Amino acid sequence: MTEILSPAGDIERLKWAFRYGADAVYFGGYNYSLRANATNYSIEEIKEAAEYAHSLGKRVYVTVNILMHNEDLEGLDEYLETLSNIGIDAYIVSDASVIKRIKELKLKPEIHISTQESSVNRETVKFWKSLGATRVVLGRECSKEDIKDIKENVDIELEMFIHGAMCTSYSGRCVLSNYVTYRDSNRGGCSQVCRFTFDMDEYGDYQICSKDLSMIDYIKELVEIGIDSLKIEGRMRSLYYIATVVNAYKTIVTKINDNTLTQSDIEYYKKVINRVSNRENTPQFYNKEPGVNEQYYSGREEVTNQDFLGIVLGYEEGVMTIEQRNYFKVGDEVQVFGPNSIKNFKVESIKTEDNIEVEDAKHPQEILKIKVPFEVQKNDILRVPIY
Repeated sequence: MTEILSPAGDIERLKWAFRYGADAVYFGGYNYSLRANATNYSIEEIKEAAEYAHSLGKRVYVTVNILMHNEDLEGLDEYLETLSNIGIDAYIVSDASVIKRIKELKLKPEIHISTQESSVNRETVKFWKSLGATRVVLGRECSKEDIKDIKENVDIELEMFIHGAMCTSYSGRCVLSNYVTYRDSNRGGCSQVCRFTFDMDEYGDYQICSKDLSMIDYIKELVEIGIDSLKIEGRMRSLYYIATVVNAYKTIVTKINDNTLTQSDIEYYKKVINRVSNRENTPQFYNKEPGVNEQYYSGREEVTNQDFLGIVLGYEEGVMTIEQRNYFKVGDEVQVFGPNSIKNFKVESIKTEDNIEVEDAKHPQEILKIKVPFEVQKNDILRVPIY
């Protein structure tokens, strides 16, 4: 079955990703990772993550994908050996020196080539295979024809980004961050200058920001082509985002394999992922060259809604205990969203942790008790209904 690969910015989000359907997760350690601003993992946390994933029969991939300068090579061997001894399933790498050391040290994890290498043709993918790579994460800039050609001509696992932020430049090769803020995007310090708004005097505000990627309309095609792993971007995204997006794509892939996917399913999950995102999304390079409709130039708005209402902490005799996240009140219709079910109900009563009746939930992260007409599970999500 096609792998759903989720970001996991920390241990908590890793557990949420697995609960909501991820088959594997990727994250970075404190060093050598291109998301230096993510929480990232200590060695002890990487060990905990690997043990937890393997207890579920799932996998973990660790990013070692910065472009190495001479000083970055100091301590690299020890780090790679430590990850191998922990038992991670794969390194995600972009620098040939890292591949060289992995092979010379005869380390156990697989080698996955990062999208930072912008692999968009069959000869490049053949080259990585010749160096010992077992999987290549294709560049986001691949067209459908590129993807099919590579799959048909190279016997190697292929991974593709299907959802999340896009780089304005070829992935990771932008130097705007270095120029404007002295932070190297190729060493994990990207300050996302492409999302800045520039004052162009009489021409007004201007941006060079790509809209997000979403391949939801083409997942069936990717499964039929034989893509091995469908990757979601977002190591700095919230647990609500991860649970929602992972579950949407996992459900779609499951329905494809069961031959039960309908167009109404696609339309529903489009609403789901669009409600949890705060930027517009498109298929970008997959079916045509991106143009004016795939990028923001001016007047961009990134509106965050308040759909995420709470997390279920427990359930007993028709009452769920939740940790509140956004405002709702008695009389509202709400939705309980779990890994395998979605059910709506009308809120008839709300009590505080001390059993005091209240009319609304208005204090962030307050512990509340709510009657519910069906059984719910710990870590189910309470949200505004999506139809």
